[in-house]
This record gives sequence, structure tokens and C-alpha cells, in this order.
Amino acid sequence: MAPSAAVDPVNSADHSGAGDVARRLGRVRIVLINTTHPGNIGATARAMKVMGLSALHLVTPKIYPHAEATARASGADDLLQHARVHDSLDGALQGCHLVLGTSARLRSLALPVIDARRAAGQALAEVAEGEKGAGEGGQDAARDVAVLFGRERYGLTNEEMQRCHFLVNIPANPEYSSLNIAQAVQIIAYELRAAALGITDISVDPPDWKPVDCVEMERFFEHLERTLLEIKFLNPKQPKRLMARLRRLFNRARPDHNEINILRGILTATLEAAEKDRKTP
Repeated sequence: MAPSAAVDPVNSADHSGAGDVARRLGRVRIVLINTTHPGNIGATARAMKVMGLSALHLVTPKIYPHAEATARASGADDLLQHARVHDSLDGALQGCHLVLGTSARLRSLALPVIDARRAAGQALAEVAEGEKGAGEGGQDAARDVAVLFGRERYGLTNEEMQRCHFLVNIPANPEYSSLNIAQAVQIIAYELRAAALGITDISVDPPDWKPVDCVEMERFFEHLERTLLEIKFLNPKQPKRLMARLRRLFNRARPDHNEINILRGILTATLEAAEKDRKTP
């Protein structure tokens, strides 16, 4: 079947810069978490391939691989074959410097909320900044971006949302706002492609230094929470309440590797001092 005319503007805008577009979109990971139905994985692969995305990551899918996934992929079998399957979110976020979480519901979390178009601009600006660093001779300057999609029934957990820099909301009809995973991926994928092609122009300023990746940042947050509990700054019954705001603070600052080492050095010294005080009669 010939492609519909509705898709032609996206395709026709992509000619001489096709390689650049593919490379940049290849640095944006679509991450499906704990997906129940294999057909949704296949439909997601199809939605991605139509828009030129290639990095599919699956975190603890219920059933995968499966014939239904292949059938629903409708020719995007290569994305399924190269999909990375992880037993934890950490694995999917390894090497990512920006994480966007999608949600149909606006939650009372200390997270900035942006729409899909701005999210795409943010993602592509992050990738471009990494390419700029590589072009200037920077070592390992690449910056991958992850877009998280949660479970069919209830989406992302609050803990998973806390791993994100931004919450992406698709402003659907409030009287019937239900999008399945593949539909949500299709919307985000279109906006990413449009941003990569320059069809949409969202002005964002990613940091011109290289922040630590998300896994290293998570190790810092674990160290910070452990220290604040030890010195009784956090309420041990509800430590996550304040930690959510501290996460937002540090994620907004986006420290680099040396800055994280300084902060963790302070935390280590604090723990050592607390232990010494505890042992002093």
C-alpha cells in the first residue's frame, strides 16, 4: 500500500540530511516498562520505524518475544530483533543523560510538565549538544535520551517518575483521554522526527557541560538518602517526601562528574563523622 499523503510532508523534508536525522533519532531510546501485551511491543516498533527511530528498550516485559509482537510490527521486525531487554530500569538508562517520562495523568510530583513538542525539542537539543562536544574533540561526549512509557493499566510508578527530568503530558480530550502505548509512542515519535527535520522549532538550552548519566545520578541519590537518614535529617517513616524535592533540585542543576565526586565526598565525610560520634562514649 502506498504511503498516505498525510505522511509526505515529513518524508519530503528529509533528503540531503537523512543521515544526520537518522543518527540523532538513533540516540533517543523508547523505553517500555513491564509491558503486558506483546502486541503493544510490536505496534510500538512499527510506530517507531515509520518515524525513523531505532532504539527500542524493554524493561521486564511480561511476554517477549512472541508471535503477536512480530505480527503487529508489520515489517518493523528489525527493531524487534535489535530491541534491548533489561531486568531493571537502570539497564535501560545506562548512558542516558536526559530522561522524559510520559503520563496521561498530571500527578502531584515535584516535576516540571511539558508537552510532546517541547519534549522533542528538549531531546534533540540534548543530542545535538553531545554531537557538538564530540565535534570539538570531547571524549565520550555523546548524550543519549530516554523516553519512558509505563504499563498499560497504570503507567509509570512514582518511583520511576522520580528518575525523570521532565514529565511529558499529551493534552488529549479530557472526556476520553485513553491512548494505548503505541498511539502515545506514535505522537512522541512524530514530534521527534519533526524536531530533527527542523519542521518544528522549539528553543531550548541544554547544559553546555556534560552532566553525569542517569545511573551515576541514581547512585548519588541513594548515597544522599542514606546519609540524611543516618544524621536524622529525613523522617525514616517518610523519607521519599523530601527526597522528591531534592531530586528535582539536583536534576535541575545537572552536575558533571567532578561535581558529583565532590558531593559524594562530602556525604562520605558526613557518614564517617556520624559514625565516629556514635562510637564516642
